[in-house]
Amino acid sequence: MATSLSNMFLKGIANRSLSRPLNGLFYCTRYSTSMSNDSDTHDDFKPANKLDGSGISLTNVIEQDVKDNPVMIYMKGVPDFPQCGFSSLAVRVLKHYDVPISARNILEDVELKNAVKAFSNWPTFPQVFIKGEFIGGSDIVLNMHQTGELKEKLKDVTSKQ
Repeated sequence: MATSLSNMFLKGIANRSLSRPLNGLFYCTRYSTSMSNDSDTHDDFKPANKLDGSGISLTNVIEQDVKDNPVMIYMKGVPDFPQCGFSSLAVRVLKHYDVPISARNILEDVELKNAVKAFSNWPTFPQVFIKGEFIGGSDIVLNMHQTGELKEKLKDVTSKQ
């Protein structure tokens, strides 16, 4: 019984996680990370905000991310599993240059998403920063790739080992 339920569950996930193409891009998919108000949920399984009480603001986290990572992308999903066609496009273009890509999934934290928007003064995602400078979204990264500007911008970023 457990095996058949497990197989049904996994088949359902596999079928839902495959997005249908739309003009060469994929639908943006949003996965809920909110927790139910179920009184039976143990505190160990509830999401915790590690910044609460630490004195560190989200703006500080973003500033540190951008400063410490030569290529930083705030995106829907993660580089190995983008959850939006625009995020996927930005990652594919950046991976072309074989540079280390650091990322944060803005779908996991609405406060982070709003803080990044305020930090960059840019309303949409993904948001790409290279060597501390805000570059823009996937359309700008693609255009820079096509004109050769991105290659120049990334020329001194250390390749992956």
